[in-house]
Amino acid sequence: MLAAVTMGHGGQDETVLRADWNVPDIGPGQGLVRVTAAALNNTDIWSRAGAYGTTENPEAIAGWRGVPLDFPRIQGIDAAGVVQDVGANVDTSWIGRRVIVDPTVEYHGEFPVRVLGSEVDGGFAQFTLATEAQLFDVTDSPLTDAQLACLPTAYGTALGLINRAGCAPGQRVLVTGSSGGVGSAAIQLLLTRGCHVIARTSPGKAEAVRETGVAEVSVRGLDPLADLAEVDRVIDVVGGDEFGELLDRLRDGGRMATAGAIAGPVVQFDIRRLYLRQRTLVGSTMHTPTDFAELCETARRGAIRPVVGGTFPLEELAAAQARFLTKDFVGKLVVEPWAQAENT
Repeated sequence: MLAAVTMGHGGQDETVLRADWNVPDIGPGQGLVRVTAAALNNTDIWSRAGAYGTTENPEAIAGWRGVPLDFPRIQGIDAAGVVQDVGANVDTSWIGRRVIVDPTVEYHGEFPVRVLGSEVDGGFAQFTLATEAQLFDVTDSPLTDAQLACLPTAYGTALGLINRAGCAPGQRVLVTGSSGGVGSAAIQLLLTRGCHVIARTSPGKAEAVRETGVAEVSVRGLDPLADLAEVDRVIDVVGGDEFGELLDRLRDGGRMATAGAIAGPVVQFDIRRLYLRQRTLVGSTMHTPTDFAELCETARRGAIRPVVGGTFPLEELAAAQARFLTKDFVGKLVVEPWAQAENT
C-alpha cells in the first residue's frame, strides 16, 4: 500500500513516501479500514518534531506523553473511510460500512493514553487498523469523506473543551484561534448549543469568521481584549501572550478551558486574578468516549458542516503540511490516500 512513513523525530524530511509498505495484518478485535480521507492537525507535526517537551525540560524531544515515539511510524491522527475486513471476534456486518475512527486506541478512564499516529500507526496510508470500539458507523451521514475526516481530533477536542468548560445556552463564550480547525469546530458546536459566540481572530480572517454566524468578532492587533465585555466562558486553543488577558475577560465564577499552545506554550498571568474572582482554569486534551459518541451522532444527523480548506493526494503530504503551517486558510486541510497526484 501507499503510506507516508515517519522514520524519526525531526523535520518534514523524516517522513518518506513508500508505495511498497505492507498492508497491516488484522488482529483479533480489529477492523481494517480503507482510508479515504485523513485530516491534518498540529499534533501530527508536533509529534514528528518531538515538540511536546517534558515537565522537567520544556525543550526535550518528546511526544505528547512525554517520551519519544517509536519509529517507523505512520502518522495521521484522523481517519475516515470504509471497513475493508475484520478480524476474529468482530461482527462481519462492519464490512462495507462507512466509518469515522476514534483516534483514541486506549483510554485510562475518560482520558486518552494511546492514539493513532503516535503510539500506533494512523491514517496517512491507504489502510489502517482500528479496534472495534474505535469504529463509528456514519454510513448515512450527508457529510463528505473529507468533512468526516475533519471531525475526530478538531471537533472532538472542541467538544471536550466545551463540555469541560460547561458551556450552556445563552452564555457569552469567547473562542480563540477561531479560523483554525479546533476554533472553527468550537464555533459550530457552540452555535448549535445556543451560545453567544465571540470569535478572536487575525485581521485577514475576520470576514471569513464573521460569515460563520458568530455574534461578535474581535480582531487581534486591532481590538484590545480589555475593551471586550466580560464573558462566561473562554475556549482557548492558542496560548501565548494573550493568555492572561483572556483569563481576565471572565466574569466572577467564569471558566476557561485550554487545549493548545500554537502562539507559545509558556504563558504568564496574575494568579490573583484567578482566585480572587473565583475563576476556574481547565486543561483539556482531546475528548472522552461520551464526547466522541455525541460527536458521531451529530455527524450522522449532519447538524454540523466542517469547512474543508483544501484537499491533497497523500503524495503531496509535505506540501499540505507546509500549507498547514502558513495558517492562510479557514477550516481543515485533508489528504486523500487514494487520490491521484496531478503529475502521476
